[in-house]
Amino acid sequence: MNDAFSYSQTRRRFLRQGLVIAAVGLGANAVEPRGNETPERVSPNEDLMREHGVLNRVLIIYDEAIRRLTTGEEVPPEAIRDAAKIIRTYVEDYHEKLEQDFLFPRFIDANRMKDLVQVLLEQHLGGRNLTDVAMHMAVQGAVKDRDDRRKLADALGNFVHMYHAHEAREDTVLFPAFRRLVSAHEYAALREDFDKREHEVFGGDSFGVMVERVAAIEKQLGIDDLAKFTRGFSF
Repeated sequence: MNDAFSYSQTRRRFLRQGLVIAAVGLGANAVEPRGNETPERVSPNEDLMREHGVLNRVLIIYDEAIRRLTTGEEVPPEAIRDAAKIIRTYVEDYHEKLEQDFLFPRFIDANRMKDLVQVLLEQHLGGRNLTDVAMHMAVQGAVKDRDDRRKLADALGNFVHMYHAHEAREDTVLFPAFRRLVSAHEYAALREDFDKREHEVFGGDSFGVMVERVAAIEKQLGIDDLAKFTRGFSF
């Protein structure tokens, strides 16, 4: 069978099926949450990986800032600064503290993946240093100066480069291993620990708030339309 014809047929069939599924789902109220429903609680690993999702969206914001800084385009410094603040408060001061307080010690005590944990810890420290640079340099004067633009772009680029690898290794190696390392009871109890810490730091659920903050920065930079990331491609 001709490969191009087969792919085209498959794609059209997929799109038709997707429209049908969406219509059925909406008809059954499958994707519309009721206003009085309590949000479903997620597992500790899923919670950490959702937070990685927020991190990934900030990395996309950083990528756009880097592009503008290196091409001489206008870039609002407050967008970079606000993104860096999310990294500082949500990723470094909260998410990474969860890992350092509740995950890493268990690996050390069990003598498992100690080398990996050590590298992750070093990258947490390195990331904080890069965030310091971003927050310090994301001011109007710096984004007007050519050398400062380069330094800021380098700091953001180093952060993006390191954290793509960092979070991928955690999602595919550390988190799955952690689930096997602890008992079902201990894993369930960890959910309570995470909730308690989140309430202490943010006063309640923080995920939705952070997603909204990230979305606002995306809109400010004009990268909020997901379809833009596929325009110009041939499928």
